[in-house]
Amino acid sequence: MRKAEKTQLILKTLEDLYPSPQVPLVHRDAFTLLVAVLLSAQCTDAMVNRVTPALFELAPDAFTMARCTPEQVRVIIAPCGLSPTKARHVVALAQQLVALHGGAVPSNFAELEALPGVGHKTASVVMSQAFGYAAFPVDTHIHRLAARWGLSKGTTVEKTEADLKKLFPERSWNKLHLQMIYYGRQYCPARNHEPRLCPLCSLCASKSALKGSQ
Repeated sequence: MRKAEKTQLILKTLEDLYPSPQVPLVHRDAFTLLVAVLLSAQCTDAMVNRVTPALFELAPDAFTMARCTPEQVRVIIAPCGLSPTKARHVVALAQQLVALHGGAVPSNFAELEALPGVGHKTASVVMSQAFGYAAFPVDTHIHRLAARWGLSKGTTVEKTEADLKKLFPERSWNKLHLQMIYYGRQYCPARNHEPRLCPLCSLCASKSALKGSQ
């Protein structure tokens, strides 16, 4: 199957399965989304959603978070893993938001990625889901699916992101990245996956992915 045919099949299938995908991280504004995405590094969304209610009760905005100590934050987010580093980043980014942006989350990549602990993927999620900017955040699920479906041979998420942006229309990016995440979790896990029984892998998987399932 040619890539153009694959992309149309993928878009249709994911639209049928997930017509209105929601951001899996519970948040109420750009600041709480930014912090939640930062905490999700090497951690499940479910675990992040368990700790953020207490964190945002303590500090619901950048001004109050900036006055917290890293230890106050670390105690709350400890179940997420890497808590000492994440706690320092959360407090430092809040302080930087207050000092440089009046407490508001900036709506451009350069200023977002200049914040402590914020990389391109985190910035992409915030830009797409908080501000509606066309972006295609690539996490481990999307990176895995792109490889299995023969859409990208990228060895990095940056290369995979670039390949996917070339294949799919820009208007689909914000929704599609969420649809792919949900699909990867439900139908296309990293382990114990049978491509021939997967709705999309059975039709779209690369020859190497199918061979690897034998």
